[in-house]
Amino acid sequence: MGRAGEELIAGLLERSGWEVLHRNWRPARVPGAPCGELDIIASRDGRVTVFEVKTRSGSDYGHPAEAVGAEKLRRLHVLARAWARENRVPGVPAVDVVAVHWPRGASPRVEHVASVGWL
Repeated sequence: MGRAGEELIAGLLERSGWEVLHRNWRPARVPGAPCGELDIIASRDGRVTVFEVKTRSGSDYGHPAEAVGAEKLRRLHVLARAWARENRVPGVPAVDVVAVHWPRGASPRVEHVASVGWL
């Protein structure tokens, strides 16, 4: 289900003029490198954004975006900075959360929360 949601969002981004730079990116394994994965990293109009995609087929586990709590957001921002350093991209990528509601046998519904920060 998760991969299907990521495929859907990558396609929507490309059709909206975004260039998908990386999918399921992990930092190089070196001492001190953060652990984790970035679902989609894309750019448009000189802006780089990390898209964290959460897909659910039902509401048994709550809203898909609820799976991105404070600790997950912190880790995403750390990973976004690591990606920028590793790829020699100036600035800090934005982090967006995309919730995909995809009930079995129905069309998906997408919710996009842009520029999610953390404290």
